[in-house]
Amino acid sequence: MKKHFLLLVMGIIAVLMLAACGEKSKTDVVENLDKKVEELSGYKAKAQMTLQTGSEPQIYEVEIWHKQPSFYRVNLKNAEKDQSQMILRNNEGVFVLTPALKKSFRFQSEWPQNSSQAYLFESLVKDIKSDADSIFKSTKNEYVFETKTNYQNSQMLPLQEITFNKKDLKPSVVKVMDTDRNPLVVVEFTDFDFGAKFDKNSFDMEKNMSFASVDVETSAAVDSKPFSVKYPLEEIEGTKLTEEKEMTTENGKRVVQTYDGEKSYTFIQEKAVAATVATSSSVNGEPVDLGVAVGALTEQSLTWTYDGVEYMIASKDLSQEEMIRVAQSVQGQAIK
Repeated sequence: MKKHFLLLVMGIIAVLMLAACGEKSKTDVVENLDKKVEELSGYKAKAQMTLQTGSEPQIYEVEIWHKQPSFYRVNLKNAEKDQSQMILRNNEGVFVLTPALKKSFRFQSEWPQNSSQAYLFESLVKDIKSDADSIFKSTKNEYVFETKTNYQNSQMLPLQEITFNKKDLKPSVVKVMDTDRNPLVVVEFTDFDFGAKFDKNSFDMEKNMSFASVDVETSAAVDSKPFSVKYPLEEIEGTKLTEEKEMTTENGKRVVQTYDGEKSYTFIQEKAVAATVATSSSVNGEPVDLGVAVGALTEQSLTWTYDGVEYMIASKDLSQEEMIRVAQSVQGQAIK
């Protein structure tokens, strides 16, 4: 009798040991990710972000700094287009810096908590926790989640696939997908340091603007480059282009397109000119990631700079999501 009892106890212990050594469940992994966020003091990461939203892929190098609880520095650079912008959050607010133009916008914003952020670790974990129906799978070396997104234009980009390394739970790849699961934004992390340290000026706006590596040749190229008129490819039902005016300004040309209909709007584009001294403007709105650039979104307007051109959409009829969709579709060249 004692022999049988001993065998039973040994069998139970063996089963428990096997279970402990087995694959972690979805719940286990989510709990571990959440614990990782709670224990974070800060991190530094580097990634390559590829956008497939236009006719050709756009590749950005992204450098991410985060210091708990709410300091951020995200530097996005497209070397091919001489496009560089920085999103900065400190005790003074949220800033979007365009160093080549010596310009910055200041927001009183909840960014990055108010939407998904494909390059921020804690945002990815938040999206996973928020989606009770997320899909989970475990491979030899990775944990993979498919979750819903929380973008302002979530109809265009409703899903994301997030991959973490099993060994240290560092994110490796994030794919943001359309309704057909085509990846339109891919973030591939090349470096991730959970134990990063920062000096006192790491998140200072003026220091970051002055430290930005922008040389005179790049600024001159922005000032002298002509631009081709572009048209939104997003079709708003009942709205069409009815007028286009080209005006000459001291900095070159300004093009004003008028779209009339049930949801009318005005689309303005003109050459971006670098300020002689650093300037900062306050915006009663939110920074918004358009993929190719970070824009300033208000209730009735959306402005952004890309490839040496300043763009603005103004409308009393379009919703903010519709303005974002129109802005993201600006890629067609004029045929004249």
